[in-house]
Amino acid sequence: ITLPYAELVTFLICVYFFVVFRSQILEKQVLSVVKAVEDQLDDEIAALDKLDEDDLEVLRERRLQQMKKMAEKRRRWISLGHGEYTEIHAEKEFFSVVKASDRVVCHFYRENWPCKVMDKHLAELAKQHIETRFVKIQAEKSPFLADKLKIVVLPTLALIKKAKVDDYVVGFDQLGGTDDFTTDVLEERLAKAQVIFYEGESSMPKSTNQTKRSVRQSETHDSSDSE
Repeated sequence: ITLPYAELVTFLICVYFFVVFRSQILEKQVLSVVKAVEDQLDDEIAALDKLDEDDLEVLRERRLQQMKKMAEKRRRWISLGHGEYTEIHAEKEFFSVVKASDRVVCHFYRENWPCKVMDKHLAELAKQHIETRFVKIQAEKSPFLADKLKIVVLPTLALIKKAKVDDYVVGFDQLGGTDDFTTDVLEERLAKAQVIFYEGESSMPKSTNQTKRSVRQSETHDSSDSE
């Protein structure tokens, strides 16, 4: 359809004014956001200007105490073996470990490829998350623990908080179903169970029946091994 010349000119003028009007609205919105940010900064600067020497000294002392507490925590964690991925060689040692540390990730393993894959990722996470103790124990040499915790599929991670097993990661089902998952994926899964501190946003889907589920639910998975 061909518009007459006059109507075409009118149409183009309307389009022009619409674009100009839209641009003005966007510009006002941007300026409004900028003004809000500036006002917030002004308020913060004004609050700092009102602080006297006594206020600043209180803030410095509070910060210093926080740093001292964190340093003391780190020293205690390191003294308990945090920061390294170590092996437990006796079942009684398992109970000592979980009583000493608030957060423990224990890998029940056997000498197979899936467990070696898990070892690699846990060794890396142990260095990154000093707040959590990372250990492994050979399932076949720990019959009491394996039976008590119903460890069937290997590898299985027991996620322990306050000396109680709170969750499990069984095989690779929750890590993508294959052995080529990344350390980040395992990190997110552990963070979801709140057994490590993690600032990132988990992209893993939420599940209401994942916590404290039976380890027998993943018995037949291909990428893991049963006892």
